[in-house]
Amino acid sequence: MVLALYQTGALRGASTTKVAASGAVSVPDVRFDDIGGQAAAKKELMEAIEFITRRDQIARMGIRPLKGILLTGPPGTGKTLLAKAAAHHTDSVFLAASGSSFVEMYAGVGAQRVRDLFRRARETARKERKNSAIIFIDEVEVLGARRGSHTSHMEYDQTLNELLTQMDGIAVDEEVQVLVMAATNRVDMMDPALLRPGRFDRTVSVDLPDKEARLAILQLHTRQKPLADDVDLEAIARQTFGFSGAHLESLANEAAILALREGLGQVHQRHFVEAVDKVMLGEKLDRKPTPEEKRRVAVHEAGHALVGEWVEAGSVATVTITPRGQALGYVRTHPADDRYLHTRTALEGRIRVALAGFLAEELVFGEASTGAANDFDQAVRLARHIVHAGLSQLGIVDPETLNRDLEGAVVQQIIADQREMVAWFLAERRPVLEQVAEILVDAEVADGDQIRRLLADAPPLPPVQGPAVPVEA
Repeated sequence: MVLALYQTGALRGASTTKVAASGAVSVPDVRFDDIGGQAAAKKELMEAIEFITRRDQIARMGIRPLKGILLTGPPGTGKTLLAKAAAHHTDSVFLAASGSSFVEMYAGVGAQRVRDLFRRARETARKERKNSAIIFIDEVEVLGARRGSHTSHMEYDQTLNELLTQMDGIAVDEEVQVLVMAATNRVDMMDPALLRPGRFDRTVSVDLPDKEARLAILQLHTRQKPLADDVDLEAIARQTFGFSGAHLESLANEAAILALREGLGQVHQRHFVEAVDKVMLGEKLDRKPTPEEKRRVAVHEAGHALVGEWVEAGSVATVTITPRGQALGYVRTHPADDRYLHTRTALEGRIRVALAGFLAEELVFGEASTGAANDFDQAVRLARHIVHAGLSQLGIVDPETLNRDLEGAVVQQIIADQREMVAWFLAERRPVLEQVAEILVDAEVADGDQIRRLLADAPPLPPVQGPAVPVEA
């Protein structure tokens, strides 16, 4: 589940009969053990390539070898590395190309390059005295898009037709066994003829890593980095939900760069924490808001942080008003566990957090600002998700046929209910809101522990006010 650290070769050059040799690697020096996380994908892939390492037994059983394996998943999840590890595991020569390498405006060029690639795979295997070769095609959706989807000319379709023909021609008893592996994050764009059994026989899902996998990836990428005693990689793994292996590799690299800038010989925890922000949002900006804007942003982010702690205690990691990317400030959270399913209560809690900055501004300044526009978009998306998931008073609905006026009314009611509760909470916790905002104005950053201490010292909340009466279906 790590970033593909090795440059994949590509088919280059204008010639229709020659492909650059940079696409061929005898046997990649990448093992499955070198790939952090992705236990399920590695296990499934190792089982799928057994036919290469056990050719004699496969032939005696009359089993047709697999002709293609499709790796699907988000960018940066390690699909290229898995393909290289499969080549190492089976002692196969490895040829790599990208889907765009086959497509030209001139008729017949792409089809010729496909033929050349399969020919070179067999020739390279014989030259290296190997009995198997793996052809890896990255971004295969460019080459394998549905036929007829390109209206300008037929070159795309001819190239795809040649790939289909070559995969059909991979015989069981050939001297060199060829396996086609391909990677895509847009499997919905691919032609059904390419996905049928006999071409891409297996589809292996390479998903974003969970917390345990993120920890394994971080450990892998920090093996050769001098870490200080205060480094807690498990805490960093908790804070990086949604990060791919590529993100985590970049995070470890950025942390080491930050330590180098300070002239230190070890990487400390604060470097990893700042690297998380940098990977998520970008480099710190020189943008200097006015004192009035700075206080407004501080109040806005303090509102998000307090309501975030109210919704889920212990979830706030850091609050800052240091501009990064397009953000003048932000709150970073680290929930206790990765979550893939959400109840209505959980979604309503996220709506409350989204509305908190806007309502904090209204409470302190008497009016809000345009800084809450993205928060509103998020709140509306979450409310629509409640409706479309069948969790609203409308029950199970078909989003395609749902009356837009009725949907809009229910969405507005969900948001109004949460707005009422957030306004009540912030009014009760206004002294704490002001304290957190002052800390942010002075230091530009506050950690979750500071906020939790301030909340713990505050008087108990009165009973929660109930939401407004919901819209009737």
